[in-house]
Parts: sequence; structure tokens; C-alpha cells
Amino acid sequence: MPRVLELLGEHRPDVVCLQETKSPPDGFPASELNVAGYSAVHHSAGQWAGVAILAREGLDAAEPAVGLPGEPSPGEARWCEATIAGIRFASTYVPNGRSLDSPEFPRKLAFLDAVAERVAALRDRALVVAGDMNIAPADPDVYDSAAFADSTHVTSQERSRLRQVLDRGGLVDAYRELHPATPQFTWWDYRAGHFHKGLGLRIDLILVSGEIAGAVTACGIYRDYRKGPKPSDHAPLMMELTAP
Repeated sequence: MPRVLELLGEHRPDVVCLQETKSPPDGFPASELNVAGYSAVHHSAGQWAGVAILAREGLDAAEPAVGLPGEPSPGEARWCEATIAGIRFASTYVPNGRSLDSPEFPRKLAFLDAVAERVAALRDRALVVAGDMNIAPADPDVYDSAAFADSTHVTSQERSRLRQVLDRGGLVDAYRELHPATPQFTWWDYRAGHFHKGLGLRIDLILVSGEIAGAVTACGIYRDYRKGPKPSDHAPLMMELTAP
């Protein structure tokens, strides 16, 4: 929480999508966030994933919705939505999948199929889907693709599901649109000094619909938040849109 408040205080983003909050439904820190100037729509399930969307004061989070039609394990709290300033936002935490022979892997694929169905239903709206996708979209998004051979996050099954999400929702990867040839990562393993060695993955994405893609003026990874006391193993990904 101190790192979240640090980011809110330093950057005052209009909208924040959080993943893996692991907050119980009655323990989400709504009052603390409100003091910081943010209201929240959250989907919380205690030990499981937990997602949230924060809106800066002065902005309404309308039409809140939690859960994803067709997802395999709705009790894990991996999807929430709200409309802010005319844009439909979704915060998602895609299952990790663990290993290719784990029963969790087909669950991951099924979740991505459900995401594709949902974004197709939202295709006629300005849409932003942001979160931990647990997929490196292409080999340049992995520090060493050979090191991940026969493991999750890079398989053709996962990447094809992500492509399906993009295609059916009419979405683009905001970071890659602005930085087509710049490798940069959002996640580094805590072990063996991977962060300091630059051994990471780009698995956190902001996907935007075509009608607002042209309004994206910046999209970058703020890796300094991976440093300091009690950091996440992910760094924030931030995007700027021009005003309509």
C-alpha cells in the first residue's frame, strides 16, 4: 500500500488498474484510497487474485461490473470494469498457468477465451483493457526466449489467445504501438538478482480500442518502482491520452 500511495502522490493518474490485491471483500482499503483522492471499484476474494479500478476525485466510475462471463473460476476475482470519462476500463489478472502439464494451463486458456468474448461484446465502445496478462506477446518481450522453451507465458497457444483478444476487440498494444522496436520489461523474478541483471519479461499490457489508439501520446514502464522497500515484482505501466 505505501508504494501505491507513492505512485498516486507522485503522478496523480486519472485512472489506475490494480491486480493481485489479495484483499478480502470487506478489507479493501477504500477509505485510505479515498483520503488519497481516489474512489475504487474492486473485485476482491481474499487469498485469490483481486483486481480494482481507481478513479481520481472529480471523475465518476460509472456502470461498475465485476467478474467475466464464461471465466472458469469466477471466485478468484480476476476481472472488473467501469466507465470513466466515456471510456470503458477493464482491469484483469490473467491466470499464470503454472506449467504446460498443469491443470491450471487449460484454465488460463479458457480465461483468455472468455476475455476475447467480452471484448468482442464491448467492441462498439471506447475500451481500455489493462493488467497482468501473464503472456509475453513476442520473443523480444522475453530476456532469453530459449530460457522459456517448453514453459508458460510464451507458448503459441497463449500468444494466439492474446492475438484473438486483440482482433476480436479491435485492440492494439499501446506500448508496442509507440515503441515498435524497443525491448523493455514489466516483470523481473525476485531471485538471483534478475532485476539488476535486466532479466525480465513484458507481460503487463494496456490494450486500447482503435478509436482512442490515435490519442495515445505516451506509454512507458516506470521501473524505479521495482526498486526500494517492499516493491512488487512488477513495475507500473503508464499511458497518456490526449484530451478529446
